[in-house]
Amino acid sequence: MKRMVGTICAVAMAATVALPAMAANVEGPSVFWKISMYGNPRALTSGMEALAVKLADETDGKFRLKIFYAEQLGPVRESLDALKLNAFEGAGICEFYHPGKNPAWTVFSLPFLPLGDPAVDRHVRERMFEHPAIMADMAKWNALPYASGLLQQFELMGTGRKPETLEGWKGLRVRAGGGLGDALARLGATPQTLSAPETLIAFQNGTVDAAAFPFTYAHVAFKINDEAEWFTSNLAPGTSECGWVLNKTAFEALPPQYQDLLMDNRGLVLDTQQAAYAAEDQENLAMFRQDLEEIVYTDEQRADFRELAGQPVWDEWVAANSDAFDAQGVLDALLAYAQEAEAAR
Repeated sequence: MKRMVGTICAVAMAATVALPAMAANVEGPSVFWKISMYGNPRALTSGMEALAVKLADETDGKFRLKIFYAEQLGPVRESLDALKLNAFEGAGICEFYHPGKNPAWTVFSLPFLPLGDPAVDRHVRERMFEHPAIMADMAKWNALPYASGLLQQFELMGTGRKPETLEGWKGLRVRAGGGLGDALARLGATPQTLSAPETLIAFQNGTVDAAAFPFTYAHVAFKINDEAEWFTSNLAPGTSECGWVLNKTAFEALPPQYQDLLMDNRGLVLDTQQAAYAAEDQENLAMFRQDLEEIVYTDEQRADFRELAGQPVWDEWVAANSDAFDAQGVLDALLAYAQEAEAAR
């Protein structure tokens, strides 16, 4: 953990040091913002840590932002409720922890979306954070979408029987939420929606066989690799959205120059996260291959999985959500943004 935190801090500081020095460039009142987060400092949180440094530098320390880790401010599943009550000024959320509270956001968890390329993924998420349905989900909780967590493609780690074929997933208890859980259920697995901190305890108690997390940083961040015996390296079944939202009341109470400072630095948050993920991956994958057994699927196996759990799960998601919002429109927008990004490459 010390090595990981040190790497993340170094990446966050490098991102801010690389910017032109403009201390006390923005005048304004003294403000202290509390941001609620589950887990410990890691690649996902590096961007917001860099933002905290930037805000302080630009305002001569008057705009202070602090992340409170390990659910100090409240359970992650209740973060949206707390924002509605103005308990704090922002939070890191995961849409699959409370799908009923943010149904449109669950589009990010659909399996086999065309988000494997980091540049495409970033473009799609930036555009989707401005989509009316995504914003409406947060408006119900007095929240504003701020910056995506840019979660990488998920892979799985587990103990016991190795699922070296698609049939091998039958009967396994797997921590996987949203559409990814639905996809694995089609292989005969039993999906479980556990928070990240709960998953390590489930492994230790023997109540879960495998867990899906963004590869590779999150497995290390939550010490899943300490319990696992094997990992998949190329299944790439999909991703999710664990991003950052702001308290709408608190944001609107800021002076315009502070609002601009926050919004103008979303790119800093995303750049820093991407750099932290890359730094973690380089070291973690080598460690995994040294300590664990690697499962590599054939192109045919992956194609079979996509056919079984790609479009069919998308169609089920649209049908299940159409009465609540324009689910087909949300999915179509995501796919259109992906095509837009591919065309621009």
